[in-house]
Amino acid sequence: MSLESVWFFIWVLLWAVFFMTDGFDFGVGTLYPFLGKTDQDRRVMINAVGPLWDGNEVWLVAAGGVTFAAFPLVYATMFSTLYSALMLILFALILRGVSFEFRGQIDHPAWKKVWDTTIFIGSLAPAVLFGVAFANIFQGLPFDDRGYHGSLISLLNPYGLLGGAVFLALFLQHGALWICLKSQGPLHDRAVAAAGGIWYGLLVLAAAFLAASGMATDLYDNYTAYPLLFAVPAVGIVSLLKIKYFLRRQSWANAWFASALTIVLFTFFGFIGLFPRLFPSSLGEQYHLTIANAASSALTLKIMLAVVILIIPIVIAYQIWAYLLFKGKVTDEVMEY
Repeated sequence: MSLESVWFFIWVLLWAVFFMTDGFDFGVGTLYPFLGKTDQDRRVMINAVGPLWDGNEVWLVAAGGVTFAAFPLVYATMFSTLYSALMLILFALILRGVSFEFRGQIDHPAWKKVWDTTIFIGSLAPAVLFGVAFANIFQGLPFDDRGYHGSLISLLNPYGLLGGAVFLALFLQHGALWICLKSQGPLHDRAVAAAGGIWYGLLVLAAAFLAASGMATDLYDNYTAYPLLFAVPAVGIVSLLKIKYFLRRQSWANAWFASALTIVLFTFFGFIGLFPRLFPSSLGEQYHLTIANAASSALTLKIMLAVVILIIPIVIAYQIWAYLLFKGKVTDEVMEY
């Protein structure tokens, strides 16, 4: 396997881990006004993600950093073609982080309502926009050697919007299951009901996206050339079905892990179809950005690989420690402490 291929895998893995970890934050924030019927419910939901959300976003920084260092031409082109969408995502993430911190500063209903609204917006917008952006990458963007020939509106095409809906459903499912794990009482019951209902919508959207990918993209070319690759979406479908199985058995942790695996495999499904391209153009194959024409020098990739081998295990160990430290349910006693 070439060094460029190794970095392609690392690049995809970082995006997949980011969607797996921060995905439940987006889901909880989007479900926030619907499940949080009382101020106490909303405090529980905030505390369910509060100790973890900023650590989860480390993977976004890592994915962006790897894009910049390993595939600088992709980084430059991505921020040219998807600039508006990416900036909206950035502002939404900032807004969400500020909201978590500011909501509890003043004990007044109007103050809390403002920040409750921004938590919802700051969670919903990235969930949808990430899906729209990556669906457009999968089908190819209209750019050539003269630049980008589209707009933010052109990203909102049927396939792009379907991608946004699928990402949102994945994150809603993930977030609802996280609240099942972390809550008790009426909030827990509402989260269980929401997780069960969302699953049916996710199943329909996932099936529609897999079918639409065969018509709007060439993602399946690699799969038909190497049929063993179909194991990735197949296991993803099984893990999606397992979510419902574990929900019926009231095994919330297993359902959450099945949801996490579904997100990871869904991400890999798209990028396996792209390989060896990273950023395809819809205006001609000669404009595709691939692992061959967009990668940094071999020396840079080797140095970065050594750094990743040293640093990533530390990040993983820290996150495992954080998750274990805050693994219990969010109770009144925990919040008072």
